[in-house]
Amino acid sequence: MKFILASSSPRRRELLLRLQTPFDIILPDVDESIISPDGSPETYCTALAELKANDISQHYPSDWVIGADTIVVLDNQIMGKPKDKAQAQTMLETLSGKTHQVYTGVCIKNSEKSAHHLFAEITMVTFREIEKADINHYIESCPPYDKAGSYGIQDWSAVFVQEIKGCYDNVVGFPISRFYQELKKLGINLLDSLSEAS
Repeated sequence: MKFILASSSPRRRELLLRLQTPFDIILPDVDESIISPDGSPETYCTALAELKANDISQHYPSDWVIGADTIVVLDNQIMGKPKDKAQAQTMLETLSGKTHQVYTGVCIKNSEKSAHHLFAEITMVTFREIEKADINHYIESCPPYDKAGSYGIQDWSAVFVQEIKGCYDNVVGFPISRFYQELKKLGINLLDSLSEAS
């Protein structure tokens, strides 16, 4: 059994390594703009995850491909990755003192076995009131341009967080506990593959 992570995210790589199961990383070649953000956030992030998994699966049909996409949502508005410093500042100022949702959509696909499984995990994150000096320091010291909502909870922006309800790893970029359970629904028990490898 072979897994492929269709993602360039170093954070997803680190999270998947916890499962002690070998996997390859192959970057998908997709145009994410073809997926409309209109509609529910859950539909949007799972569609993006599906787009990535489909792209890799067509080239590796016998492998288990994992596509994922994480978005930040406030008042039903999706916050993507900031394009520049001004946009990052605006996003963080908007999130200040409020509760937002982090969605990660995941697609698990094996074309040869006709397996195509989608799910989304949601975590509620409440920010404290953030001072502008803290926002500026964060943007300068931890460039947020590859992070939805302009922050990565695993870095210095942890000081912004007042409360989390739900899966912390989901906010980092991949709900590892939920993923493990979803694999079981597909008849995949990673403990079996670990015992076979030992």
